[in-house]
Amino acid sequence: MRILLVEDERHLAEALEQVLSRNNYSVDLAFDGEEGLYQALTGIHDIIVLDIMLPKRDGLSILEELRGKRISTPVLLLTARGETEDKVIGLDSGADDYLAKPFQTTELLARLRALGRRKGEVQVKNLSTYADLELNPHTLELKVNEKSYHLTLKESQLLEILMLNHDLTVSPGSIIEKIWGFEGDAEESHVQVYISFLRKKLSQMESKARIQTHRGVGYMLTVSKES
Repeated sequence: MRILLVEDERHLAEALEQVLSRNNYSVDLAFDGEEGLYQALTGIHDIIVLDIMLPKRDGLSILEELRGKRISTPVLLLTARGETEDKVIGLDSGADDYLAKPFQTTELLARLRALGRRKGEVQVKNLSTYADLELNPHTLELKVNEKSYHLTLKESQLLEILMLNHDLTVSPGSIIEKIWGFEGDAEESHVQVYISFLRKKLSQMESKARIQTHRGVGYMLTVSKES
């Protein structure tokens, strides 16, 4: 299970990363609000642990933007303040749970397990769309107009990354990190193989979307200019 931890106190973030890693979680770290929002929008995470008080952008505005973009990844809010008002605002903004600092790591782990179970029990319909593509990352179903195709998990994850970053070049290294993680043994050739698979399926489905290769830089999902 992959966790995005957005926390500006580096010593706390790094300590939590060690605890989570020992409990078999993969962890992506962000130390300010802008980086946290970027990773939340472009990455694939099972749970987001989000501090409210952050530099550059606060956690509540990040949460509101994620929910506004129909990103339903479970969010656990962290804050040094324990006032009821903060809890109400956070939960009303779309948070799934709330944990006030200081807290015991055992409680954090218990809440993450609960959120993980909840995510598995409730399959939220959170569709990614671009051009004529409609991807359901939960069922792995890709639709183009009246045609549908069942993707593999890796194909779905890769296409979702490209759709979330459409018209932007995504590096192979970023793709490997998001899909296979730092500890995986995937190489750039793995990405090339899955890009090839996706191109064939988009062609078979007669989609207007195309995956361009920017040699030495990465891949971009864009719309064909052909009529």
